[in-house]
Amino acid sequence: MTLDFSKNNGLIPTIIQDNQSQQVLMLGYMNEEAFQKTQEEKIVTFFSRSKNRLWTKGETSGNFLKVVSIKEDCDQDALLIKVLPNGPTCHNGTTSCFDNEPQFSFLNELEKVIEERISNPSSDSYVASLFQKGLNKIAQKVGEEAVELVIEAKDDNADLFLNEAADLLFHYLVLLKAKGFNLENVEMILKDRMKNK
Repeated sequence: MTLDFSKNNGLIPTIIQDNQSQQVLMLGYMNEEAFQKTQEEKIVTFFSRSKNRLWTKGETSGNFLKVVSIKEDCDQDALLIKVLPNGPTCHNGTTSCFDNEPQFSFLNELEKVIEERISNPSSDSYVASLFQKGLNKIAQKVGEEAVELVIEAKDDNADLFLNEAADLLFHYLVLLKAKGFNLENVEMILKDRMKNK
């Protein structure tokens, strides 16, 4: 990888993105030394313009950014680094410096569709009809789909297994909504557990 450090006083803008959720977490700057350190240690290190020194993200908070991949842009003067964050990225305690809400890409969009179908029910909406039947019916569907997934897991038909997995995940999202929760609530619990292990 050949980067052009001749612009911006030797600093390259670096976008940090969560490798799992695809959420953009922050923007920092790297000089050549910070870039080399990041490559060698596989932990993101920036050049801090305010401190005028190398700064490893998480050196104070412990919320390090473990490098998964590094890509340069077409002009070799900007970077995209995908990471596995160890806790919140923003100093304000939020997942991202840009937005408080985690991004689950398609699953996040699916949650919005489910919420829309519940808020504005129509006669041909499966989600609306299931939601109208109440919490017990929604929970029962999650149980049924879980059993069907377990049955398919014991066979060798990948297509059937993945379809049952999709059915379970879909109904699980409906159940979360029915209980007043979403994936963000579950994510925070998993992140807390990961920190304690």
